[in-house]
Amino acid sequence: MHRYSVPLALTVCISCVALLLTALYMEYVSGLVPCALCLAQRGAFAAIGVAALLYVIPMYRLKLITGALVVVSALLGMWLAGRQVWLQSLPEDEVPACGPDIYFVLDRFPLSESFKTLMLGSGSCAEVQWQFLGVSIPGWTLIWFTLMCIAGLWLMLFRGDRPFRLFKE
Repeated sequence: MHRYSVPLALTVCISCVALLLTALYMEYVSGLVPCALCLAQRGAFAAIGVAALLYVIPMYRLKLITGALVVVSALLGMWLAGRQVWLQSLPEDEVPACGPDIYFVLDRFPLSESFKTLMLGSGSCAEVQWQFLGVSIPGWTLIWFTLMCIAGLWLMLFRGDRPFRLFKE
């Protein structure tokens, strides 16, 4: 195993936990209301964190699978964050109409309709509620997802030497 792979996986896991705690702080302490795309991005961060934590288990084949899960979850997160950045960049007259919030949709509509709303977002996803250094929350999450995708590729490529086997299966 490459000597940096396990510390990198733990760093990715801790970063995901820190980002999720920051999101919860922004929601419950600062009063920012998350949109559907924000909630979906939280799910992607949680999937990345769990996969990175499972990477630490010393099983050679599991390392490839969990590294791939980090990459796939990061790519999904990049798509979600990119869509929200795109929605925020639209002129006001082209922003989709705001529908009901995601909690109402999950409670009242079938799962397929709820999933579509969760993945595509609505007009509420185009609202910029917070910025740091001129970059909105989805812009920062896009940066983090890109970094985690690169880390996932590292974890897949540098998982170490194949273990010695006396007998072939």
